[in-house]
Amino acid sequence: LDPNTVNRRLSLSEENRKVTCRTEEQPYPDHPERFVDWRQVLCREGLTGRCYWEAEWSGRGADIGVTYKGINRRGSVNDCCLGYNDTSWSLVCSDDRYRARHNNNPTTIAVPSSSSHRVGVYLDCPAGTLSFYRASSDTLTHLITVTSTFTEPLYPGF
Repeated sequence: LDPNTVNRRLSLSEENRKVTCRTEEQPYPDHPERFVDWRQVLCREGLTGRCYWEAEWSGRGADIGVTYKGINRRGSVNDCCLGYNDTSWSLVCSDDRYRARHNNNPTTIAVPSSSSHRVGVYLDCPAGTLSFYRASSDTLTHLITVTSTFTEPLYPGF
């Protein structure tokens, strides 16, 4: 995860591989790439080609998505939040449902209850597909695939 983008109400640990919500602001220095108004962080490297990764969440839920580097870092929810604009795509995860979102257009995904809090993400930039899966120890359950024409590298965000 990129410490220059992390919101001050999030903390990074485990060599910048884990993010945790905090009630107190963290003493990060000012940086033009830092998310100011919304609790988000991006990964350091943009992705092209074909990539698969997994993220594990805990607590009440999490947003997992991708965005172009140029997403706004301050301002309204529609400007800055993953999935609320035309430059980002997200999956909102909670115990009882998943919701995919792009350009503030949500799609609720009905799936059976599960104890798994792991999400797999498969990005195929040349094909223009982004797929989300619920991942357990031995199974990937497809949640949704969205299609688009990706015009620049995509940065995973949380």
